[in-house]
Amino acid sequence: MAQVTIYLDDALAEQMRSTVKAKKSSQSRWISGLIKQALSDEWSPQIVALAGSWQDFPSLTEIRASMGEDSERESL
Repeated sequence: MAQVTIYLDDALAEQMRSTVKAKKSSQSRWISGLIKQALSDEWSPQIVALAGSWQDFPSLTEIRASMGEDSERESL
């Protein structure tokens, strides 16, 4: 397992400590979770399998048809 050293200012470090304490976690586990979340750019296989499963779901054109017209924009 790799180790990483980070430097935080005192205020940020205190915020992190209080957040980690409230979550009953370790600083390392909490930071690792944030990194995993930030690097996750794929949907889970369960979500991908749902694509197209709603046969009666309206198309984008049908959804937009009921929205009306946009207001005219002001020029800058």
